[in-house]
Amino acid sequence: MTKALLGCIADDFTGATDLANMLVRGGMRAVQTIGVPASDASDTSDTSDIGIEADALIVALKSRTISAQEAVAQSLAALEWLRAQGCRQFLFKYCSTFDSTDKGNIGPVADALLDALGEDFTIACPAFPENGRTIFRGNLFVGDVLLNESGMQNHPLTPMTDPNLVRVLQHQTKSKVGLIAYDVIAKGPQAVRDRIAVLRNDGVRMAIADAVSDADLYVLGEACSDLKLITGGSGIALGLPNNFRAENLLTEADHASELPRIEGRSVVLAGSASKATNEQVAQWRATKPSFRIDPLALSRGEPVVEQAVEFATKHADEPVLIYATSTPEEVKTVQKELGVEKAGHLVEQALASIARGLRDAGVRKFVVAGGETSGAVVQALGVKSLRIGAQIDPGVPATQSIGEDPLALALKSGNFGTKDFFMKALKSLDGVA
Repeated sequence: MTKALLGCIADDFTGATDLANMLVRGGMRAVQTIGVPASDASDTSDTSDIGIEADALIVALKSRTISAQEAVAQSLAALEWLRAQGCRQFLFKYCSTFDSTDKGNIGPVADALLDALGEDFTIACPAFPENGRTIFRGNLFVGDVLLNESGMQNHPLTPMTDPNLVRVLQHQTKSKVGLIAYDVIAKGPQAVRDRIAVLRNDGVRMAIADAVSDADLYVLGEACSDLKLITGGSGIALGLPNNFRAENLLTEADHASELPRIEGRSVVLAGSASKATNEQVAQWRATKPSFRIDPLALSRGEPVVEQAVEFATKHADEPVLIYATSTPEEVKTVQKELGVEKAGHLVEQALASIARGLRDAGVRKFVVAGGETSGAVVQALGVKSLRIGAQIDPGVPATQSIGEDPLALALKSGNFGTKDFFMKALKSLDGVA
């Protein structure tokens, strides 16, 4: 059985599937694990035990908003497992909106991974032009506006108030942070390699890399073929498969995205408070059945979970939406009364319990909106690893759990997807072939 080539560490679950989607599109067979697999041979998340060959392995952590110390420990454990699987290169994947406060985890984790690998340089490039995330002169744009004007300044856990990623990253690390600017990237891979050499000579250990198009990401991918560690969003993975292909290490996989069909009922669960998910919830609610999770009712001990499961059961002939999605103003009101951590935990655990109850009632297809929500749901469902299928929307593939009684899942970052994403995702899971 061939060894995996690329080992990836993602700081949340939807980010991991987003990355896996990009790699599958590049012809790499991808398997995503939920957390670091156990070392005992009975754990079916070990790809060598279940007979699945993978070119890329993605370890999905839930480390974006935990303490930096915990995030570093989990990321190093993931790196150790990936190295044991024979991976040749490593990618630390975080959100395309660089979600991380000044005390956040991107800088500390990148430092720790560099130390563990004995390396002295890496790039940081969260750009994802296909989804409107671009970087110019070190500043991150979401669509046509700067990051701090995009709505991300109101994020309940990781408010992004500075669009300049050089400054943001420098606040998180003692390592010197530099910039690989667009005019360098426009000259091609060799110019980027030359710039990296200059930065290294100046003592720079991490460099934000501009990218305004997919072409820039391909240039960066080729230029960074010799870097042991790369960090960024899923977009930076665009150019990596070609590097392995050029070395005759990557076997062409024409059917890398194919998944078998799964029968059973469907449900949509939404916990994200992002603008995109709010729009998706509103479109669904206009014509289809939905049930709202009230965090304040949860805090009062009301049987909200049982009511939601009962609601879905009564609509067994059609999929329903169960959501806790709220406007930024509503989120702030709830957080003021309950506290940020408690409010988020209550919602995540409620949706996780609902997912478990619905699975026990025969639901086999889950569309989940929100990175934190997705993490809680897959853990509650006992999912340890996923096959990655075809793209539904940019950054969101269909997936399927590995093991007995598999489930079909679409795990969506809060900010991703068109307004009709929920229906597209359900159709994709219904028609996976």
